[in-house]
Amino acid sequence: MSLSIDRRTMLAAGGATLALAGSAPASAARAPAAPKARVEPVIDDYYGTKVTDDYRWMENPKDADWLPYLRGQNAHTRALLDALPGRAALARRITALSGDAALTSKVAPAGDLIFYEQRPAGADNYKLLVRGADGAVRVLIDPTTMKLGDAHMSLDWWEPSFDGSHLVYGLSASGSEASTLHVMKVADGTVLPEQIENTDYGVTGWLPDGSGFFYIAFVNQRGTPQFYLNGECRLHRLGTDPKTDPVILRRSLHADIPMEELQIPYVLTSENSEIAIIGVGDVRPEAALWSVRLADLLAGKPGFVRIAGFDDIVTSAAMSGDDLYLLSNRDAIRGRVLLTSAAKPDLAAAREVMPQGETVIEKLDAARDGVFVRIMDGGLQRLVRLTDGTATAITLPFDGSISGVFTSTSRDGAYLNLAGWLQPSGIWQVDAAGKAVDTGITPRPPIDTRPYEARRGFATAKDGVKIPYTVLSRRGLPANGANPTLVTGYGAYQFALTPRFSAGLLAFLDAGGAYCYANVRGGGEYGREWHKAGQKETKPNSWRDLISVCETLIADGVTSPKQLAITGTSAGGITVGRAMTERPDLFAAVISNVGWSNPIRYTAEQNVSDIDEWGPMVDARSFRIMYDMDSYQAVKNATPYPAVLCVTGATDPRVAPWHVAKFAARLQAATSSDNPVLLRVDFDAGHGVGSTRTQGDALAADMYSFVLWRTGAKGFQPV
Repeated sequence: MSLSIDRRTMLAAGGATLALAGSAPASAARAPAAPKARVEPVIDDYYGTKVTDDYRWMENPKDADWLPYLRGQNAHTRALLDALPGRAALARRITALSGDAALTSKVAPAGDLIFYEQRPAGADNYKLLVRGADGAVRVLIDPTTMKLGDAHMSLDWWEPSFDGSHLVYGLSASGSEASTLHVMKVADGTVLPEQIENTDYGVTGWLPDGSGFFYIAFVNQRGTPQFYLNGECRLHRLGTDPKTDPVILRRSLHADIPMEELQIPYVLTSENSEIAIIGVGDVRPEAALWSVRLADLLAGKPGFVRIAGFDDIVTSAAMSGDDLYLLSNRDAIRGRVLLTSAAKPDLAAAREVMPQGETVIEKLDAARDGVFVRIMDGGLQRLVRLTDGTATAITLPFDGSISGVFTSTSRDGAYLNLAGWLQPSGIWQVDAAGKAVDTGITPRPPIDTRPYEARRGFATAKDGVKIPYTVLSRRGLPANGANPTLVTGYGAYQFALTPRFSAGLLAFLDAGGAYCYANVRGGGEYGREWHKAGQKETKPNSWRDLISVCETLIADGVTSPKQLAITGTSAGGITVGRAMTERPDLFAAVISNVGWSNPIRYTAEQNVSDIDEWGPMVDARSFRIMYDMDSYQAVKNATPYPAVLCVTGATDPRVAPWHVAKFAARLQAATSSDNPVLLRVDFDAGHGVGSTRTQGDALAADMYSFVLWRTGAKGFQPV
């Protein structure tokens, strides 16, 4: 039972002989020139501080220069990257490796069926499959067979009814996440006629009898800053016209359920309870909660009973019958588990069934035989089963990450999605003895990971805090300070960089590269405290932690500034962008992948609903906090910046493409070095969430080739 609508997305022999990094491939003379961005200054006054924005016009997608600028920049970038001597072979290797590895993202037990979303080995996109009690597997949804013009389709979200008879799911084009809701009869695959647009956040809960479901609907114009504001929770009954769907929750509808325009209301249900949980959430991990009898809610006469407010910092809930388990961080920074009645909740009198410990309690999931408790320990995850107040550790096959725990209150045990740095992800099932057993749902790829190693270390930040990081490389990487090294950092939303297996990354390691995951503050590696230490006024810790990790890698002989690159995705654009603008001398290359680069302009984009993570700006002090994390505004004229690759998708709903385009234009105009600043645009992609394997492999080939070129790796230099 999730308490928030999670839109935090993150995309994942010895050293090679090195040569001096060239400035551009030999074919650059034949490459189309990158168009120079039009300069049209706009001056804003932010609480007494005047700020100039030379490329404000890019925020208007209807501007006549916008698409030609993107196409011209991308054509220039493509010509340079495609001409790199080693790129084609590297791309083939990445494609072969990624094609060998099947990936399963989600599992849902329902009735006698097991639903799972998987990208089979060799497939280009995820499919939704169902396995019956007899073991037979059927494909229910295959987006690779669907097209909308030239645009590919993606499966955004899905949820089966509790008995598995029906399936509701969302589809969108070009990775836009602009979902249209569909309903399928599972037995014969019939798609029912009702469709509902603007359902990006999907379904929050099915009615226990399977006759309908609650879903989030957005009523404002897509693409505007108002789109995600004042979302509604509605009820759809199967076989009825969606235009008649009643609004169950919205702002100002019920005096007992207060909410701001940025917040989302939702209804959570359980298959064996007459109680529903009402939630109001936003980008914060915590939510405000109420309970209500489902029959009263459907009759339009709800008697809401308060469970917790935002100040109670309840971040997860699990309900089975009348037992309601709550994970609270109030007066327990690492979390504690409380038990109360779902029908008559009383947080003050709730019984503590799992106290705060040395590690972070992260999430709760209810099964018939207990509640499974996910534990976070500095980036590694553990699992505990809580039964009758007794906590029993689950034996996992290796140290790694648990990206999903999938349960049903009508079944014992749980399905787990487990992965390690060098252990491919798989679906494991917890047995009665508390041991995780591989289900075989995700076949193990024919990839030998023994030549590689993962080494964990700690860097000391400027304020003395120890920052964990992990370096992946081939075994025996020489400590000669000459290894091409790519470091990634995120640091936002209490989202942790946990172990993950990337088959395509092995191609980069085989080329002599080292890849480092830096667990900077702002993430969730050590829970709420770690998050708050890299948020808002403490946000500089995120990029300075990344700098400290990079300096440690240099001191340890892993790399040098001439062989060092950094990358960040989405909110990680702040981390890498500000690390570069603060220390341009430290890096040979920087990649901002759909990176949030111009935070002070958040009011101009669709995803304004995420702003509580950063602001909002309401006075001079809060403006200064966001201004200090603005990479676009931090660019200084006549500064020798390293080589930069900026990446965006034309349909990105989370980080507007103008963030990346403005950042690239500003760097191109400001840098005093000969290092290239490139803008890569995928016109059939968004934030990367719905991209195909082909698109992901192409991006990886571009990123790794760019890094190997700019760090001087042999085989990637112009002749």
